[in-house]
Amino acid sequence: MKLKNLSWGSLAFFAIAIGLYPLTYYIVDMRSAGLLQSKPKELLNSTFYIPVFYTHITFGGIALLSGWTQFSRKLRDKNLNMHRWLGKVYVIAVVFSSLAGLFIAFFASGGIISSLGFGLLAILWFATVVKAYTSIRKKKIREHENWMIRNYALAFAAVTLRIYLPLSQAAFHIDFTLAYRVISWLCWVPNLIIAGIIISRRSGLPLYIVKSSEESRALGK
Repeated sequence: MKLKNLSWGSLAFFAIAIGLYPLTYYIVDMRSAGLLQSKPKELLNSTFYIPVFYTHITFGGIALLSGWTQFSRKLRDKNLNMHRWLGKVYVIAVVFSSLAGLFIAFFASGGIISSLGFGLLAILWFATVVKAYTSIRKKKIREHENWMIRNYALAFAAVTLRIYLPLSQAAFHIDFTLAYRVISWLCWVPNLIIAGIIISRRSGLPLYIVKSSEESRALGK
């Protein structure tokens, strides 16, 4: 098996597995399990938190499920209309999930450090999907692809969060609050760095001149 195929298979597996994970919140009462168990009862019993939380995880799951196929050139070339339709679903899902995520970030376990980590993640997730959408509307395909790589790397924070958090508890026995503060940043910052490396390799240029090179090509220089 080629390394590329292995990486693609891993991407698909985790995207589908974590993308379907929100279904458990509809099947089982998760208020005493998962991430909700760390929340105060007053917050869980409020009229706003649970609906916004469910909006975040539901549309986040849809984003993961609809997004991974967008990176297959073979699937894209085979059915361009499906690619465009799934792209619209993805953009809508990210918009709803990121805005809801920004709201619930104010109530993140671990205080201000966690709130800043998840809040900045939500802002960047929203901003990058807007950039991806506006660039494809302007027919800037390479720019669109690069923004989508960044955006899906941020979407994959849902995956890395659910890998790092159990590991921090089961394998390293780190205090939950401390672990959550660290992982509120660790779940997405390395993802974004990896996305930058992928974009750089695609362009064959160092990170700091990728953008300027694309702008020069757009201007015909």
